[in-house]
Amino acid sequence: MSQMNDQPALEARPTPSAIEPGNESGNEPGSAGKPVGPTPPTPASLGRTTPTPTGAPASATPVRTATDPTRWGRIDADGTAHLTTPEGDVVIGQWAAGTVDEGMAFFGRKFDDLMVEADLARTRLLDGRATPDQTVTAVEHLRTALATPLFMGDITQLREACDALDALIAQQREVAAQRKREAREAARQAREAIVVEAEGLATSTRWKATGDRFAALLEDWKNAPRVDRGTEQQLWKRFSAARSTFDRARRTHFAEREGARKESVAAKEKLIKEAEALSGSTDWAGTTREYRRLMDQWKAAGHAGKGAEDRLWDRFRAAQDVFFAARDAANADRDAEQRKNLEAKAALAAEAEALLPITDVTAAKKALRRIGERWEAIGHVPRNDKDRVEGRLRKVEQAIRSMEQDEWRRSNPETRARASDTAAKFADAVAKAERERDAALARGDSAAAAKAEEKIASTRALLAAAEGALSEFSR
Repeated sequence: MSQMNDQPALEARPTPSAIEPGNESGNEPGSAGKPVGPTPPTPASLGRTTPTPTGAPASATPVRTATDPTRWGRIDADGTAHLTTPEGDVVIGQWAAGTVDEGMAFFGRKFDDLMVEADLARTRLLDGRATPDQTVTAVEHLRTALATPLFMGDITQLREACDALDALIAQQREVAAQRKREAREAARQAREAIVVEAEGLATSTRWKATGDRFAALLEDWKNAPRVDRGTEQQLWKRFSAARSTFDRARRTHFAEREGARKESVAAKEKLIKEAEALSGSTDWAGTTREYRRLMDQWKAAGHAGKGAEDRLWDRFRAAQDVFFAARDAANADRDAEQRKNLEAKAALAAEAEALLPITDVTAAKKALRRIGERWEAIGHVPRNDKDRVEGRLRKVEQAIRSMEQDEWRRSNPETRARASDTAAKFADAVAKAERERDAALARGDSAAAAKAEEKIASTRALLAAAEGALSEFSR
């Protein structure tokens, strides 16, 4: 406070007349002992007040009662002012500017001013309006006043106030240090979180999204609270390594993709040339197979890049379209011709079916032969109708062939002789069995007669079948 720098309304001890009566306040310009300017308020000037109300903040400046200087000092008749201390009385100066009571009041105000300064220093430190270092300056000022006292008051109280300020300064420094440590740790954790996320993204293959995220993390790093240089450098190395790992992988990926794209472009350019060379072919089936092969190779050639892929595909497709348009036109002509062929063959099939039932195999064969000659001259029919229309003609062919086989079988002498011989053998067997039966009956052997009868019955069935087969040759 400025009051601490003011000299009391007295001169050096050897010259008590240096201060004029009535000028102890030092408010008049040019007055001896005090600088020009207003004097800060003191508890004495504020008057007696009540203590701070209950519930006021701990940092509120206490409201003090003015000190009673008569308890802490005296002024002798010659104007010598004394301060009573635990160590004994100390001369603090000469008073010659007024009455003894005015001098005592003056020195009391000086003490109160020091206590107010101590209280204000404490309040400002607790409120955060002053730093511990700023408060140290105030304490040094108070201790200087203690070393060369120019007041009357409880010096022990002022010392205790200085000691309390020292303790509070140490406490606040520890609080500040703890806050600083916590802030550094929070800053370290913030940067650590950035690094951990970056390391987790280092092997990502989501190139666009991860690249954007790394850019955002870099901004977060720039804006994050600072930490000590060593820790920050260590964390930055980890962050930078993670980002470099991702960047290298991304560059490698796109370099490989660019190489593959160029290879794809070259391969597809070659396929386009082949497709264009085939576009004028009239080998419909063979060229269609070739285009299918080229399409398989096109798919296997990979992607040539969005813009190039579309342009290359348009050229490749255009070459195919030329061929397939010509093939479709040819197929349309072919289909029309085959529909006409189908109508002609259907008419021939109806003509052949009119030969049924067969009465004269030779005539039927000649007629079917003439129909077949005309059939072969007509040409192809639609594939879906081929089996149906040809099936009608085959049925007539099979009927003629079947009748022809029957006639051959009936006219075959060797077969007829075998059938006649078989019938004769069965007839002889029947006759023999009848004789055996008659002999058994004659001698009264009913069992042998019954057995012979069974043999006769079974042999007659075989004989009937053989005679039926023989009769076929007489038709």
